[in-house]
Amino acid sequence: MRAALAVLLALVPAAVLAEAPPNSPVACHGALAVRDGQVVGAHGEPVTLRGMSLFWSQWAPQYYSAATVAWLAQDWQVDVVRAAIAAEGNDSARQHFDREFAKAGTVIDAAVANGLYVIVDWHAHRPYPEEAERFLTAIAAKYGHLPNVIYEDWNEPLRDGVEWSRDVRPYHQRVLGAVRAVDPDNLVIAGSPSWSQDVDEAAHDPLPFANLAYTLHYYAGTHRQELRDKGDAALAKGLALLVTEFGVVNADGDGPIALAESDRWWDWAEAHRIGWMAWSIGDRDESSAALKPGAPPSGWTESELTEGGKLLRERLRAAAGRNPACHASAPGIR
Repeated sequence: MRAALAVLLALVPAAVLAEAPPNSPVACHGALAVRDGQVVGAHGEPVTLRGMSLFWSQWAPQYYSAATVAWLAQDWQVDVVRAAIAAEGNDSARQHFDREFAKAGTVIDAAVANGLYVIVDWHAHRPYPEEAERFLTAIAAKYGHLPNVIYEDWNEPLRDGVEWSRDVRPYHQRVLGAVRAVDPDNLVIAGSPSWSQDVDEAAHDPLPFANLAYTLHYYAGTHRQELRDKGDAALAKGLALLVTEFGVVNADGDGPIALAESDRWWDWAEAHRIGWMAWSIGDRDESSAALKPGAPPSGWTESELTEGGKLLRERLRAAAGRNPACHASAPGIR
């Protein structure tokens, strides 16, 4: 009997056997679900995930590293990290499946090691259902047993000529349906037309899956109350929302920090227990990047953070401080 048990244990991935690190988000909340229009933890109480999105994976590969995820966990005190797996252009996961799958795996493994949730985001504006299905079902087959993993199958559908019921909903039914056939439990996230802003349209013809949230994207320098009104309409219809991408600047990723409008967005999200992930951990020469050009994969000093990066780190650490049972003590920045 003991020998047979040893054989069975040898067949189970190590991550299944290991518990989440103490005082980590996953240890605190466990497997996530959607209930009564809110994301909840295994304890049944609402969970507000706060974290950072990595930049397009083909353009900022240095941050798809264990060191980056560990630093975000320990110093920025995130609950979740979003792996934006590039699916646009000629140097993306559509042409380089193994390369980009390995990047996603590195981020997932690091998230598990640090007790974080991890969103595997198929980062596309156009529909590539066959490629998305192949990639995300492979993620589900390898990692779907982990409570850490969340699937986002279409980052930002375009606006012009794109309709929710005709174009986007059938895509989600195919891709998320394929994911559900492999992983029936973990949280899935659906985008909507107009760069994932038409959540009110999705609310009139929702998807049939359990444990499903809809993403709402905004950039505070461009999007204001009219977009929050769309979010309110979706919430009123019973949709669970997550902000899996937002910026404190303009929608083009540049411009000054819109602090007053960012505060309005944060207040709205927190009031509704809506999680948020900021764009982005990258060192691109634009104000939406949290890092200055040339910043290393981890251990960032204050001089290596942009003004937006400093603001986001401050907000994340403050939020974690309100729930210390779910976050180990953080080192100070150098």
